[in-house]
Amino acid sequence: MLDQNFKQYKPYFELLDQLFEVERKLDKIQEENSIPRNINKMKDIFENLFTNSSGADVGFMYHDPLGEPYNETRLDLDASIAGNSTENLIVKEVIKPIIRYKSGGSTLIARKGVVVVESKNFK
Repeated sequence: MLDQNFKQYKPYFELLDQLFEVERKLDKIQEENSIPRNINKMKDIFENLFTNSSGADVGFMYHDPLGEPYNETRLDLDASIAGNSTENLIVKEVIKPIIRYKSGGSTLIARKGVVVVESKNFK
């Protein structure tokens, strides 16, 4: 469930959004390069930003829901529906990824993803 206290971390979320965009653009590059290694290091830094009072690493991570099924009971996405059908919806476009707060082995939704969904049956 979204916790309003995460609003103080908005600058981190904006950095994660930019990292997500770079990672998406990198997927389109055909050349072999070492950029994914740098992106993975940055993602690891965000996942381990702080240490809580019990010594567990605490941080943020993003999740790209592209291609995942969508229905109105999903609490981690704000969706716009493309097309006329509302059956068999899947995520077709990710505008902002889901950002999760990680503490030890558990996670919370820190910010919902913003997506466009469309019926699998759409032609």
